[in-house]
Amino acid sequence: MKNYVKSSPHFFRRIKLAFGAGLSLLLILALFIPAPLENPADIGLVPNPSKSAWFLLWTQELVSYSGLLVYLILLLGLVFCLLPWLPGNKPAERARWFPQEQRGVSLFTLLCFAAIVALTLVAMFFRGENWALVCNF
Repeated sequence: MKNYVKSSPHFFRRIKLAFGAGLSLLLILALFIPAPLENPADIGLVPNPSKSAWFLLWTQELVSYSGLLVYLILLLGLVFCLLPWLPGNKPAERARWFPQEQRGVSLFTLLCFAAIVALTLVAMFFRGENWALVCNF
């Protein structure tokens, strides 16, 4: 029993509640916001701007600044894959939200998430012809 993390059933009830709330919100949004699908590809009629799917827009936005930033995306994926084995990560003593021992990892993850959301929103709503910044509001 030494290799187990102490937890409480109350913790997992909160996780199930948060999962259910997030899934419900996603389903409700999917009902009211249509998928931004384009017509089938036609070489004679290329849309301007040509945007990727919404979940990849942040990568398109990042690479529009410099083609070398694709390596930042790859590095970020590698860091998240290797996160459990990186030095300085102490194992959690208890299962809880944002434990003190892993505050740096939690902050890094939240900052990456916020950056991805911000880049997606900029690419989705503030990019116009020839990928120029525009204000649609």
